[in-house]
Amino acid sequence: MKKLLLLIFFGAFSLGAQEQAKPVFENGEAQIVPEFNIPEDWIREDLWVETNFDTDGDELPDRMHVAVTRPKQTETEGLKLPVVYESSPYFAGVAPNVEGAFYDVYHELGEKGEEIVHPSVTRVGERPIISNSQINTWVPRGYIVVHSSSPGTGLSQGSPTVGGDNESLAPKAVIDWLNGRAKGYKTPYGDEEVEAYWTTGKVGMTGTSYNGTIPLAAATTGVEGLEAIIPVAPNTSYYHYYRSNGLVRSPGGYLGEDVDVLYNFIHSGDESKRAYADSVYRDTEIKDGIDRITGDYNEFWAGRDYLNEMEPMKAALLMSHGFNDWNVMPEHSYRIYKAAEEKGLPVKIYYHQYGHGGPPPVSMMNKWFTKYLFGVDNNVEKGPKAYIVREDDDPQNPTAYANYPNPDAVNVTLYLQNDGLKKGKLSTKKLKNQGKQTLIDDHNFSADSLAQLENSKHRLLFTTPVLKEDVHLSGLSTIKIKLASSKPAANLSVWMVSLPWNSGENTKITDNIITRGWADPQNYKSLTESKALEPGKFYELSFDLNPDDQVIPAGQQIGLMIFSSDNKFTLLPEPGTELTIDLDETHIEIPVVGGMPALQEAMN
Repeated sequence: MKKLLLLIFFGAFSLGAQEQAKPVFENGEAQIVPEFNIPEDWIREDLWVETNFDTDGDELPDRMHVAVTRPKQTETEGLKLPVVYESSPYFAGVAPNVEGAFYDVYHELGEKGEEIVHPSVTRVGERPIISNSQINTWVPRGYIVVHSSSPGTGLSQGSPTVGGDNESLAPKAVIDWLNGRAKGYKTPYGDEEVEAYWTTGKVGMTGTSYNGTIPLAAATTGVEGLEAIIPVAPNTSYYHYYRSNGLVRSPGGYLGEDVDVLYNFIHSGDESKRAYADSVYRDTEIKDGIDRITGDYNEFWAGRDYLNEMEPMKAALLMSHGFNDWNVMPEHSYRIYKAAEEKGLPVKIYYHQYGHGGPPPVSMMNKWFTKYLFGVDNNVEKGPKAYIVREDDDPQNPTAYANYPNPDAVNVTLYLQNDGLKKGKLSTKKLKNQGKQTLIDDHNFSADSLAQLENSKHRLLFTTPVLKEDVHLSGLSTIKIKLASSKPAANLSVWMVSLPWNSGENTKITDNIITRGWADPQNYKSLTESKALEPGKFYELSFDLNPDDQVIPAGQQIGLMIFSSDNKFTLLPEPGTELTIDLDETHIEIPVVGGMPALQEAMN
C-alpha cells in the first residue's frame, strides 16, 4: 500500500511539474516553441464573419470568408494567443491575361481610348485553407494566423470596389469578431455561430502590395484590437497609383491598367452576383470616377486615398518599401509614414534598394509584433526610425538612421546651363540669359535610350561634373519648371539618372535611375482642374519626384533629363508635340546629405 501511495504521489508530482506549452521570448523576440511547431497538430478551420454592409444587392449583410490556423494548445489547454492577420483579393485566383483587357495607350491626350474587355475569374482553392502565407513563420512562435478573402473575391460575399469603404470595413469586421464584437458563422448563409474563444484579441496585420494596402485600410477605421501593422509596398492612394500630378500614368509593368482593369482582375466571387456588382461598381461608380480624359483628382480618387482617412488610426506602423519599386512607387509608403509620425504614432520605416515587395527582416517584424501583440517591453519603438539597405548590402542587414529622410540632408538647388539637346550642365550657380530650348516628343525613343545618347532632339539632359567623392541623396527631389507646349496638352516626364549609363551584364538596379516623376502641364494651377494650354504660352509648375536614398559613387555624374512621353508609363500620342523649356526659370532641388558643402566638395 505504501509503495502504491508513493507511486500515486510521484505520478501526481510529475504531472504537476509538466508545464503547459506557452510562448517563449529571447532578445525581445518570440521564439519557435517545439510544441507549436507540429503542423499536423495545427487546428485549421474556416467560417464567415458578418459585416455591416451589403455590396452584392441581396439585402443581407455581406459575410467575409475567414480561415484560422492555430496551435492545438488553444483547444487542449485553453491557451489564448494573439493573431497575425493577412487579407487579400488574390487568394482565390485572378483573371487571365487576354487581349484588350488593358486600355490602349496609343492615342492623343484628351481623347477617349477604346473600351476594354472584361475577362472572368475562375475561382480556385479548397476549404478550409484560404492561404498558407505567414503560417510557418508565426504559428510556431505562438501566434494564431488568420486569413480572409476581401469582398467579392473567393468565398467572401459582396463586391470588390478597389479601395472603396467596404475594403476597409471588411477586415474591421474580422477584427471585431476576434474581439467578440461581431458574429461569425459556420456557413455563408446559416445561423450556427462560431466564437473566437482562443485569442487575446490583439491583432497584427501584414501583407505585400494589395495585401499590404488592406492593413492600412483596416487601421484607418480605428478598430479596437488592431495593435500593429506592417504594410509591405502598400498602395496608399489609387490616384497616386494610376495618376501622377494630373497625368494619366500606368504603374510600371502594366501599361494601360486602371481601376476597372484591376477590378476585373480580382473579381473571383459568386458568379451569380457578379452582374450586379459589375453594373453598380465597375460600370457606374468606377467608370464615372476614374476620368482617363483629364487625370484630375476628384471625389472618387479622394475616397480611395488613405492619407485622407488617417484621423482614427492608432496602430503602431512599421512600413517597408523598395526605392526602385516602379509599380507601387516609394512615395506611397513615404506619405503615410510622415503622416503617422506627425500623429505621434509609433513608426519605423524599412527601405531597400530593390523593386516591388520585400518585407523587413523577420527579426524586425518579430520584435514589432512581440512588443504590440504580446506586450513584451523590448524597446522596439525606441532608437533609430529608419533602416535602409545600402546599395551593395544584404536586405537582412540594413543601416540604421535617425530618421528618413536623413536628418543631415539639406536641399541644394541645381540650375540648368548650356545645351541640353547635347549635354548641358547642372550647376549650383545660377546664370542669366541661358535662353530656351525645345524638345520634340517621340515615344518611339525609350527614356533609357535617350539618357545614353550624346545628343537628341527628343530630350534635354543636364549633368553635374564627374563626382570626385560619393554623394549621398536622401529624401525628395523637387523640380520647378517653366515650359510652353505646341499643343493644348502634353506629357511631361522627368528622370534623375546616374551617368555614364551602365548597360553591361553586371548592371545593378541602382546603377542608372536615381528617381523619376511625371506631370500634366494642364494642371499647373491645381490637381483638381485641368486647363488647356495655349500653344506657345509659358506656364510654371512644380512637383516632387519619388523619394530616394542613394549613394551616387565617385566617377559618376548626376543627370537631369526632361522629356515628354514615357513609353513605359504614359499615354503615347503621335510624335511631334514640342515642349520648350525656359532654362533661366527651371531648376531642381536635390536632398544632399551634408548639403551644399558636401556637393561642392564632390563636384570641384
